Amino acid sequence: MGNEFWQWDLVQTAGYFSVVILCLVLFLTIFEFVTKYKNWEEIKKGNMAVAMATGGKIFGIANIFSHSIAQHNSFVDIIGWGFFGFFLLLISYFIYEFLTPRFKIDEEIAADNRAVGFISLVISVGLSFVIGAGIS
Repeated sequence: MGNEFWQWDLVQTAGYFSVVILCLVLFLTIFEFVTKYKNWEEIKKGNMAVAMATGGKIFGIANIFSHSIAQHNSFVDIIGWGFFGFFLLLISYFIYEFLTPRFKIDEEIAADNRAVGFISLVISVGLSFVIGAGIS
């Protein structure tokens, strides 16, 4: 019964969902540590720039995992490639900060600069497709 249980599509999907939710919470916690603002406090206040940047991160992480799930069969491989993809997404955040020396990304997003928040969203989403293609 062991192998038959995991081959059942509904159980696999629930397993993938559970793993991705746990990883998403972990990754968003890591992003919370590297940014100077508190994501959920700012979103609660109506800061659209933070909402866009955070939404882009959520979409990016989910997209990376969708590619990982589509390509790999074992939970270990899925999680491993998901972590690697997240690491690349995190690196892209620091590259974005480095490539904009005239202003601080975190300060602009915290100040509800929606243009900066939107670019942050597009970078996270766009690079998640590139990372996902690399995983596939």
